Amino acid sequence: MFKKYVADLRHEFRGYNGRKLSQDLMSGLTVAAVALPLALAFGVSSGADAASGLITAIVAGLLIGAFSGASYQISGPTGAMTAILLSLSTRYGLEGVFTAGVLSGAILILAAVFKIGKLVSYIPGPVITGFTSGIAIIIALGQIDNFFGTASTGDSAVKKLLSYGSTGFSPQLQTMLFGLIAIAVMVFYPKKLNAKFPSSLAAIIIALIVQLILGLDVAEVGAIPKTLFPEHRLQLSQIDFANIKHLISPAVSIAALGMIESLLCGASAGKMKNEKLDAQRELVAQGIGNMIIPFFGGVPATAAIARTSVAIKSGGHTRLVSVFHSATLVASMFLLGPVMSRIPLSALAGVLMVTAWRMNDWSSIKNMFSKKLKNSGEQFFITMAATVVFDLTTAIVIGVVLSMLIFIVKSCELSVCVSDVDSRRLSKAGHDLAVPLENTKLVYLTGPLFFGTQDKLTAVLGELDDADSIVFSMRGVPMIDDSAIAELEMLFDRYTDEGVSIMFSGVQERVKNTMRRAGFVDNVGEDSFCWDAVSAISLLEKKYA
Repeated sequence: MFKKYVADLRHEFRGYNGRKLSQDLMSGLTVAAVALPLALAFGVSSGADAASGLITAIVAGLLIGAFSGASYQISGPTGAMTAILLSLSTRYGLEGVFTAGVLSGAILILAAVFKIGKLVSYIPGPVITGFTSGIAIIIALGQIDNFFGTASTGDSAVKKLLSYGSTGFSPQLQTMLFGLIAIAVMVFYPKKLNAKFPSSLAAIIIALIVQLILGLDVAEVGAIPKTLFPEHRLQLSQIDFANIKHLISPAVSIAALGMIESLLCGASAGKMKNEKLDAQRELVAQGIGNMIIPFFGGVPATAAIARTSVAIKSGGHTRLVSVFHSATLVASMFLLGPVMSRIPLSALAGVLMVTAWRMNDWSSIKNMFSKKLKNSGEQFFITMAATVVFDLTTAIVIGVVLSMLIFIVKSCELSVCVSDVDSRRLSKAGHDLAVPLENTKLVYLTGPLFFGTQDKLTAVLGELDDADSIVFSMRGVPMIDDSAIAELEMLFDRYTDEGVSIMFSGVQERVKNTMRRAGFVDNVGEDSFCWDAVSAISLLEKKYA
């Protein structure tokens, strides 16, 4: 892996010059402009503080960006991750978040070693869309207190929402003002201007200016330390090893989300830049980053599709874009810390609520329901509900299992169609009937023939009272089991005893081999099998001639 990393670096920086360096620098500045307000917001919404989100973006940009599986990945705190971290911080405090982050990093490295990342490709699209929407709901619910200036209790978004019934809900108009300003700016911001100056940054700046002028009594971000080693950070002496067993499940959820987000981001961005992501190296980079970030006071990070796409679209060439973005954030921390500390929390909440709304894959959702894709809709809703009520890992398992069950049920459907011999179609095919076969029935089978579907065949055949001969067209049968073979043999014996001729046509070689091993071919005779229905009809003609 290390040799490939060195080889990829050589290829990445081949022909690198001053022009590309300046483009990487400008791209890094652009990404930092997008990352700054989001880092502050995601830090607060994770149950930590704005400084923690900023440090996460800085360290992730340096470490994960340097060792990433591609030249374009930009990592940092994300909205999806905050959905897990908020409930985790409520239950176990920041030390629990930090410890779970280290554990998740170790899990990501193990996932790379055992190449578990390949499993992401088996998660159906509606499941991914469902848990993304579920995460968006959790983010929005988690910002109600900051947006309205209210107080709730509970260790999950749903419990916090329900707690308003007992604690009461009394919105503060002054607090709401800044949230509404942020939402209005982001919603009505010109799209052409957004590419050069992000709407989220504009919303934060406008809200900050209003607060500096009016000086209203609202909750603010608070002091941002001018250091990468804040007071609240993980130290080995603080790790409660007796409590680690309770953090394994959250760590698995964090690792699973980090793996899914990073690999999906890499796959999507890779198409934009025509560069394939090295999935194993990306997971190692994410693992190393998340094991180190907590010791700087940061929260778990993952690749962010929004920042990554900005890096590509703004002309970035190499992974130096991620480094320059981190350097810009460091400069912001040291130079703008006192100003950023005055940002109203409700403004960050407004930014996150709009971000949560935009997180939804609306095109896929619209496609599911406009085209009435019932199964996809079921997967979407159940996964979304499970994400909100349970956790991400449980939601994905439920979504994948549901998808498998739906696929199995649909794949195991047997279609049985009965028709008479159509002399006109035979004539067009160049075969004229020498004798009428009025009581010959063609039974077309499509789908697997096994213990779960054999009763349907028996039920349809039970309605054939006046047949002199039956031709089973089995070209559409991909598999058969011993139970179905036994059922066919019983039907063959019964109809033969009643003087009805039975023929089998178009039997696939694999199906016929299964029949042969079960002794069915020997029992009914090789001459009962024909290549196609026309051949079977020809044999019946000779019999009745």
